[in-house]
Amino acid sequence: MHVPIKEKMDDRQAIQTFIHQYGFALIVSPTLEATHLPLQLKPDEGQHGVLYGHIARENAHSGFTEGDPILAVFTGPHSYISPTWYASPVAVPTWNYSAVHCHGVIKKLSPQETLTQVKQLIAQYEPSLLDDHERMPEKYQQGLLKGIIGFKIIIERIEAREKLGQHKKPADQAGVFAALSQSKHPDALALASYMHKRELGTGN
Repeated sequence: MHVPIKEKMDDRQAIQTFIHQYGFALIVSPTLEATHLPLQLKPDEGQHGVLYGHIARENAHSGFTEGDPILAVFTGPHSYISPTWYASPVAVPTWNYSAVHCHGVIKKLSPQETLTQVKQLIAQYEPSLLDDHERMPEKYQQGLLKGIIGFKIIIERIEAREKLGQHKKPADQAGVFAALSQSKHPDALALASYMHKRELGTGN
């Protein structure tokens, strides 16, 4: 990913928070097989952290070889940016976004490790389900386990970019931020909220 110096996100904690918040990722193998799925980051494992997930056995991606290189892409808020929002009279349309790319190698998990990973994923998004034995009985879980393969991605390199117009003049930034904040489009509002939280591209 092309990452200009002014748009580079290099704060480790910010990157970890980003992956946790926008955990639905795209993983891409050397054969360009691509799969969309949720991943969990364990930041304290390895030098750059380790990502955990699972995939259906029927998915072609499940045939990966231990140690294969793999790319995991996490995408944050994004939106079209109109040149009419700038204070400057001359400008072109663009698209602002935030993204994190994790490069690493993939390894399989044991069945027990896979079950643990699934439960940790549920705990992140709907922890009450873990105690709902009528909806998710143990026998049912064990049956589903036969249809998936757990894996971990040992991260070797991270590229993170926040293209939020922070290189623009303050007046131009303010115009864009105001337009996004007043938009009725959910993508624009999500991007404005992200910019406000990160204090980037708002003109302040």
